[in-house]
Amino acid sequence: MLIQWLGHSCFLIITAGGKKIITDPYTPGAFQGTLDYGPIGIAPNIVTVSHQHADHANVEGLPNHFEVVTRSGEHVVGGIKIKGIEAHHDAEGGALRGLNTIFVLDIDGVKVCHLGDLGDMLTPQQVEQIGPVDVLLIPVGGYYTVGPDKADVIIGQLHPKIVIPMHYLTEKVGFTMGPVDDFLRGKENVVHQESSEIELDRQRLPEEQQIIVLKHAL
Repeated sequence: MLIQWLGHSCFLIITAGGKKIITDPYTPGAFQGTLDYGPIGIAPNIVTVSHQHADHANVEGLPNHFEVVTRSGEHVVGGIKIKGIEAHHDAEGGALRGLNTIFVLDIDGVKVCHLGDLGDMLTPQQVEQIGPVDVLLIPVGGYYTVGPDKADVIIGQLHPKIVIPMHYLTEKVGFTMGPVDDFLRGKENVVHQESSEIELDRQRLPEEQQIIVLKHAL
């Protein structure tokens, strides 16, 4: 399988069989132009949407006929198992920014967990619902999501083999978030990729946890 970071919380995942999954597609130019990642322009087979905000739910901007998963519960779409777990976009039980859906995708025998705009710590029940995780896509920018300190605790709860940070300040973002360096500070298990993508399979997962920082593709 291939995982490519398009930008923000949006990833393209391509299965060994060629199916294309897009997570949290953003609207280019959202929030008065403060989100400046480029048009996605990729025709997916499946799209997951963690919540209905402009920087995460632009399904109308994608070509092709595809199935969209937005709800919690267990789903099978195109032969791919997808589990949605209800969470909150803030630390006030959703009172500030509403609900957020965490998705766990079982792709080619690899469990990929996309936390969406998780705004608070995981409860023991949520950890149990998520289950074993191989690849964790986690927001680390703070302000609208968990920041570095809470992200560290969540990583300790889920014990993924690979951590890929997302939803942080880059030159394409003009609203308040912290940079990825705040999350990386003091960590030794960091790999900086020279591209936007990595290829993975079950047999090649690292024995010790790695944090992989991707370049955004768009």
